[in-house]
Parts: sequence; structure tokens; C-alpha cells
Amino acid sequence: MAWIRTIGDGEATGHVRSLYQKIVGQRGKLSNIMRVHSLCPEALAAHLELYQALIFESGTLTREEREAIAVVVSAANGCQYCLRHHAAALRHYWKDEERVKQLGQDRSSLELSSRLRAMLDYAEKLTLTPHLMQKGDVERLHAAGLRDEDVLTLSLVASYFNFVNRIALGLGVEWTPDEVNGYRY
Repeated sequence: MAWIRTIGDGEATGHVRSLYQKIVGQRGKLSNIMRVHSLCPEALAAHLELYQALIFESGTLTREEREAIAVVVSAANGCQYCLRHHAAALRHYWKDEERVKQLGQDRSSLELSSRLRAMLDYAEKLTLTPHLMQKGDVERLHAAGLRDEDVLTLSLVASYFNFVNRIALGLGVEWTPDEVNGYRY
């Protein structure tokens, strides 16, 4: 599951158990990326709250856009765990496995709206070369129709997935087809 010890579903007690139950109640099952936090319940609770706020709460970006950002960021970082999870979620919206696969490999010839393309270009640049970000990057987003609230959400979502990718990669969080599929979207 990971390179560190985790608390299994059956052995969880107290706060960890209630967090596990909350996650299963909301998502249908518990992911390994959440389970890997089990030795630090406060971090698990904070991560869950941040995840809910950035991915599920109503806001300026659609859930589909957020999942596309997750796929692009995770692919750029080489995080197979997050790429598999969020590609599965994006397939739920796009209903096109080949299109989702292409997004994670080379989106240059993929038919995307100018808004989504601008967002994904921004997310990828923020991931790979954050020190090269400039005002012009935000201006391109504005030109594609994004408002400041959209730009903030985009930056937060891209940064969140960079954070989670590093947890997954740094702790060797593993995925299986069963672990990746079957969540509530």
C-alpha cells in the first residue's frame, strides 16, 4: 500500500475510524492516499477538508475542469497513483477513455475549449516551472474568459495536486484497478 505503516480499516479506532467512516460515506470507499495519513489523524482531517473545499465545493470551475487539471498536473509529475485516480474520474465526465489518455500524454492535438486549454497550460507551467510564472500567464487566462476567482481556484487546484503527487510519490502510495475505481463522483 505504501512504504510506511498505515492503519487498516479494521484496526482504525477513535478519530481515525470516524474520519475513515466520513470518507467512505462521502466517496463510497477509502483511497490509499487518504489512508497513508492515518498515523497523523490531524493531517488526515486537514487534507480531507482541503480536498473537499477544492474539488467538491461549488465554485468557479467545474468538477470536470478540476479533474482535467489533476490529470495534467499528475502526468507532468509522473505520479501514476494520482493520474490513474483522476483519469478514472475524468472518464466519468468525458465518457471517452482515449481522449482522457491523450490528455495525460500529449494534449497538443486534443480538441479542447480555449478556456480549458489555457487553464491546462497554466497548470502545467505552474507545475514544471513555477519560477517562470509571470503576469502574462494570468492575462492569458483572462483573455480566455477566466475571472480572478477562476484564476485563484485554478492555482489552488493545481497546487493541491502538486502537493498530493509529492505525498504519493514520496511515500510510495500504490494503486490497483480495484482501488482506483468505484468512487462516487
